[in-house]
Amino acid sequence: MTISHHRTASGRPLRVSPAWVGAARPPAGSAGHDDHLPVREAVWVWGVRRYARLALWALPAASLLYGWTTLGIDTAPGPLVVEVAANWLAAIAMIALAGLLAGARTRRTALAGLLLGLGGLVLTLPLAALPKGTVAAGAPLTADQLHLVAVTAAATAGIGWLVLGWAVFRSRLVNPADGVLLMLAAVALGAGAEARQPLPTVGALLLLAAGTGLAWTGGRLIPKT
Repeated sequence: MTISHHRTASGRPLRVSPAWVGAARPPAGSAGHDDHLPVREAVWVWGVRRYARLALWALPAASLLYGWTTLGIDTAPGPLVVEVAANWLAAIAMIALAGLLAGARTRRTALAGLLLGLGGLVLTLPLAALPKGTVAAGAPLTADQLHLVAVTAAATAGIGWLVLGWAVFRSRLVNPADGVLLMLAAVALGAGAEARQPLPTVGALLLLAAGTGLAWTGGRLIPKT
């Protein structure tokens, strides 16, 4: 027994909204499969939906950790562990947000923001363990050059969030206000170590508001089955 690429095991037509897939519709007057997809593609889309729905909650979690690091409160695991965990959750949230927008008209913008954001986070992590004004043994860069790299990394991550916020705002898929909050948070977070209080804390609060709104809207927007 064989299963058609456009039918389920029960023989019923498989229907998936092409707006979620991001693929172009067939020409008008074609064979009548405007909203049909192969089973393999439908399973893949369902997996992306489920991942995006769950992983978007990493964004408010990351914002809470970011906010905690800006308060200067001593923690049991140490500020380095908290910062690394915040960056790790932020990377997960970026991938999830780009996956959520994969079927929107701003999917290319979201991809650009994802690449910029991940690039900034990758540059940030190796420098997180170094105290300010110090250089690792054998490093070819001076302390001033390392400081410039740290500023560049924070700015790149902020630009990534800014582009993702613009993609959210223009997507017409979720609440555009969340995109505005995300762009405002990106400006504060992109300032990095150069920003003075309370700007980093305000940026973390804006990121928390945007992340909570996106996670809540994404959970209601994407069906569980």
